[in-house]
Amino acid sequence: MAAPVIVEATVKQTATLIFMHGLGDTGHGWSSALAAVRPPFMKVICPTAPTQPVSLNAGFRMPSWFDLKTLDIGGPEDEPGIRAARDDIHGMINKEVSAGIPANRIVLGGFSQGGALALYSALTYEQPLAGVVALSCWLPLHKQFPDAKVSSDDVPIFQAHGDYDPVVPYKFGQLSASLLKSFMKNVTFKTYSGLSHSSSDEEMNDVKNFITLSLLFSLAGHNQ
Repeated sequence: MAAPVIVEATVKQTATLIFMHGLGDTGHGWSSALAAVRPPFMKVICPTAPTQPVSLNAGFRMPSWFDLKTLDIGGPEDEPGIRAARDDIHGMINKEVSAGIPANRIVLGGFSQGGALALYSALTYEQPLAGVVALSCWLPLHKQFPDAKVSSDDVPIFQAHGDYDPVVPYKFGQLSASLLKSFMKNVTFKTYSGLSHSSSDEEMNDVKNFITLSLLFSLAGHNQ
């Protein structure tokens, strides 16, 4: 895997954001937007997915966290690939923890396929994280939940989706949020009217507020 794009904290680092890009993108695609909304004490890590063939795109090779066979709800999924990608993300979290940043000061995030990986990785990580930012995405292997969940019930999740998304259907995001709300206590699902498969200034401002609040809650000990 290519080296991640890292935006260092501008003061003493006490928190980390690990954010995964969408299909065909790289870590550079999100690093500057996230640097503009993170608190100064937060390091941002934007890894780049390995390049591999993607079934959904006729087998063309591109940066992809796991193979995408379809974007239909209930369609076949690349379970071994999803689990392997999850293991890579858990390794990144563990590296930050080893460097002195506790898990409850680490936010996982992602867009589209990267957001799907962020959700799956957070829910299957044994220590409670500060929060999850899940943009224009879905919960992978959803039929395995809540049984597959090992995280605490109160990890904050901010899920956001444009209602004009032609790539990952808005309904897919809604269904994932409904499922998450059935076994997680702190799920926010926000709709952006007229937004397609992309982000917006309003959404990034909401991400900024979510990160700030999640880290305040972690200091208060909500998910110790």
